[in-house]
Amino acid sequence: MDGIFITFEGPDGSGKTTQLKKLGEELKKLGHDVLVTREPGGTAISDKIRSIILDPVNEEMVDQAEVLLYAASRAQHVHQLILPALEAGRIVLCDRFIDASVAYQGYGLGLDVEQVKAISRYASSGLQATRTFILDVPVEVSMARLHQRASGATTAAEQLDRIEQKHVDYHGRVREGFHQIASDHPERVRVINANRSVEEIAEDIWSQCNRLLEEHFA
Repeated sequence: MDGIFITFEGPDGSGKTTQLKKLGEELKKLGHDVLVTREPGGTAISDKIRSIILDPVNEEMVDQAEVLLYAASRAQHVHQLILPALEAGRIVLCDRFIDASVAYQGYGLGLDVEQVKAISRYASSGLQATRTFILDVPVEVSMARLHQRASGATTAAEQLDRIEQKHVDYHGRVREGFHQIASDHPERVRVINANRSVEEIAEDIWSQCNRLLEEHFA
């Protein structure tokens, strides 16, 4: 595959979606063919699964079902959208990928991390990101941002979803999970201090992404 696959991860409220969009805009300005997508979601089938996963009404969802629903959404997303884009030489920016499953379902829910990885590898046919940016903020900061957003919500999409509503201890384990992932994969993962201004974070990401582009197109 000639494309570049860049994923953005981090606790809810870390600002990763904002930064992903900013990077996408910069890359497009330079003439790159860019696909911006997200998980869970990205395709019609994946988006339907997303609505089930995140709907706060589904309180009875068991942990194993959550893992498999994320994997089902990812399988459709990868094979219908991401792989064809990479094979066409495009730059794919994805808001969450396998690391999210490891952090949220493995570390957050306390499930077998290796099993979660294995299920995700099967769903994605072994696809891995070229580079992953983990935007890191303290749990109290991420939770404060989430509740501030929800307090001013004017649409259902702005309300806290089923995952965001989980206890602060859960979100703390998720953050620890992301740090463990970064430690396990230093060649791929870059941890970004996201407790700064949007401009400072974007500059940091762009600097590292630019080096990646230079290496790829050398």
